[in-house]
Amino acid sequence: MTGARPGAGRRVPAPWRPAPGDEGVPAPAAGPPGTPSSGLSASEVAERVAAGLSNASTVRTSRTVAEIVRSNVVTFFNGLLTALWVVAALTGRWQNALFGGVVVANAAIGIVQEVRAKRTLDRLAVLNAPTVRVVRDGATTEVAVADVVLDDLLELRAGDQVPADGVVRSATGLAVDESLLTGESEPVAKAPGDAVWSGAIVVAGRGGVQATAVGDDAYAARLATEARRFTTTYSELVAGTNRLLRWIAVVLLVVAPAVLWSQFRSEDNVGWRDAVTGTVAALVGMIPEGLVLLTTLAFMVATVTLARRQTLVQELPAVEGLARVDVVCLDKTGTLTHGDVRFDRLERLGEEGHGPGDDEVRAGLGTLVAADTANATAAALAERFPAAGPAAVQVVPFSSARKWSAARTAAGRTWVLGAPEMVLPAPGTGPSAGARDRADELAAEGRRVLLLSCSPAAPVVTGEDAALPRGLAPVALVVMAEHIRADAAEVLGYFTDQGVALKVISGDNPRTVGAVAAAVGVPGVVGAVDAVDARMLPEDPDELGALLETASVFGRVTPHQKRAMVQALQRRGHVVAMTGDGVNDALALKDADIGVAMGNGSPATRAVAQLVLLDGRFAHLPDAVAEGRRVIANIERAANLFLVKNVYSLVMALITVVTLAAYPLAPVQLTLISTVTIGIPGFFLALLPNRRRYVRGFVQRVLRFSVPTGVVTGAAAYAGYATTRWLDAGGGVAAARTTATLVVAAVALWTLVVLARPLTAAKAWLVAAMAAIAGLVVAVPPLGEGVVLLDLSVQGAVVAGAISVPAAVLVELAARRGGLSAGPPERTTSRTAPTGSAVR
Repeated sequence: MTGARPGAGRRVPAPWRPAPGDEGVPAPAAGPPGTPSSGLSASEVAERVAAGLSNASTVRTSRTVAEIVRSNVVTFFNGLLTALWVVAALTGRWQNALFGGVVVANAAIGIVQEVRAKRTLDRLAVLNAPTVRVVRDGATTEVAVADVVLDDLLELRAGDQVPADGVVRSATGLAVDESLLTGESEPVAKAPGDAVWSGAIVVAGRGGVQATAVGDDAYAARLATEARRFTTTYSELVAGTNRLLRWIAVVLLVVAPAVLWSQFRSEDNVGWRDAVTGTVAALVGMIPEGLVLLTTLAFMVATVTLARRQTLVQELPAVEGLARVDVVCLDKTGTLTHGDVRFDRLERLGEEGHGPGDDEVRAGLGTLVAADTANATAAALAERFPAAGPAAVQVVPFSSARKWSAARTAAGRTWVLGAPEMVLPAPGTGPSAGARDRADELAAEGRRVLLLSCSPAAPVVTGEDAALPRGLAPVALVVMAEHIRADAAEVLGYFTDQGVALKVISGDNPRTVGAVAAAVGVPGVVGAVDAVDARMLPEDPDELGALLETASVFGRVTPHQKRAMVQALQRRGHVVAMTGDGVNDALALKDADIGVAMGNGSPATRAVAQLVLLDGRFAHLPDAVAEGRRVIANIERAANLFLVKNVYSLVMALITVVTLAAYPLAPVQLTLISTVTIGIPGFFLALLPNRRRYVRGFVQRVLRFSVPTGVVTGAAAYAGYATTRWLDAGGGVAAARTTATLVVAAVALWTLVVLARPLTAAKAWLVAAMAAIAGLVVAVPPLGEGVVLLDLSVQGAVVAGAISVPAAVLVELAARRGGLSAGPPERTTSRTAPTGSAVR
């Protein structure tokens, strides 16, 4: 993004400076003219809402019902089928117009399923919608982001996403990441008077901001709303299906005039009705009337299924994307361990009688955590160490990059709390060395350890940078308790068995991360010593990528490094999923192919993720992967079924153009074949379980099977038609079409068997039921002769059998050549995805 800075040309008040004594106060103390320090009143908020000055956006989170109806009804192929239905109806043979029911059924099913999915997703989106703290009528309250109005006074903390454009009113170490807007990777410090823009992420500190532009007038494209919007972002399935549909449309435009000409020239047809009937049959057969429906339906059903398992899909193609993932990057806290960090104990350092007393240490710790409660650790400590004295006179808030925070008291003492190796980077000898050694011992046990130090000097703050005060002395180790999730080991075992590489990427001590990773069974990790200290990582992307191929656990990773690690893996051809819950994970989640946020995570993290685990349980992720694999594999099955029909219909059409014969099938006969070999079975196969691993090349694989199979089926159908015309000249077109119908039905049913493999009980019953329906129609004269226009004879049945058997053998050979002889492997290992809402 170049040129003018964000917000250029927008209404931004003149820079405002805090009144004397306001420095360091998080809540606004004064404001531009017209906005009191107590914020807006209820009546002022109501006036702004009535005037349309709220943060509500015109961008919807999903399509409206009217848009859903229109998209399912008004399509090129539906329009063509409707026109052909009208033409078929005009011939006076109502049976040949029965395919019109397919149009109605497809549209109805698509509309009903998408409306159901819309209601489910919209309901979850509302429940998962982020909130923001605002000052109104002198009190701080939480409101939905959409309820923010112009001139509202906002309180922002680390982990928040800025909901509206605004001007900073007060700041305490406030730093925001604007990379989602500007591409600038470094956090930007904000002082009173500076502008902030919606979509930026607060990465450190806290501050008060007055909204200056809201809703559609705000600078950013409303990332949190866009993340939940009905989307058609890139997916191989959607792109491949659309490419196939474009090719089919072109073929129809080229072949249709030739078929119409040949049918009017054919001596087999008597009158214009027969010519039109043959043309309609040829064109209907080349239209994949249900392929788009099944693709959409598979996505929708997967989305609703995951929603029932507390997984919110914020972008539909993410369901498919999960099937392609081959590397999962995990944060430790909140993923492998429970996110509720609790205080365990305080270990004093140094000799008794030296340094601050216990009461002073507890008071200092209380002052420090009270000054910065934006992160989970400080919030947990605040429960045990309440502030007992005056507020700190200087605060350096915690930063994921610095990994420490500081507070200076009015008594002239500075307290620093943070990672031991960051607070004492060069411990030397004496108490400092002892503090580091003891911290390392606890970390190797899997404990989370913080070092509390003090100094008479003040920290040095320059813009967004801060340096530790001189003369720091270790005072105590703060040991935090967190326990490993009971289901973590089994979930990681599932991914390992499925060939998915695991990378544990955490900001904690490498020894702590290594111990936890070993406990949950990360491959190649046997203890704390196997973890890599991210401070030693190379900056070169290629070198970093090579290291990531060999190592699996990393500690002391900064947010910038998390993002670089995701990008390095992608450069090496991996499809990366990233899980996280903190603001330090947000940018890596955004860059990952699939970002997975925990429902109890920061608003910024949830806003940029494609998936949100609403109850924060990592155990749901295997369910999501299984759904992705089901979608990708089953849509490929359905695409094969539809493309085979399109190919054999095209082959028969081309043969009739060359031979000037009547088209070998009537429209009603093609409708029967499509129903029992494609429509009904395709619907059920698209919804059945299928855990086949993702294989690249969807379109090429489909064409490799469907083209030869369709050619064989089309040639066999014409062979049956021509043979019957030759053996039984008196039988006419009706008898020949009956033979062709039997041939196509038999070969298509065998194609269904091939694509349904491996034949589970459910799929065997499905195939048997379809064969029974076809047999029933043929055997019952009112159905076979009265509706499907069959003219059965023993001779025709013998000819059909003689041609169908070798054709089925050729289909089998095509399947073997395409790698489908044993069916797509649905389970590649003995371990399956954990089911339900938890792994036990």
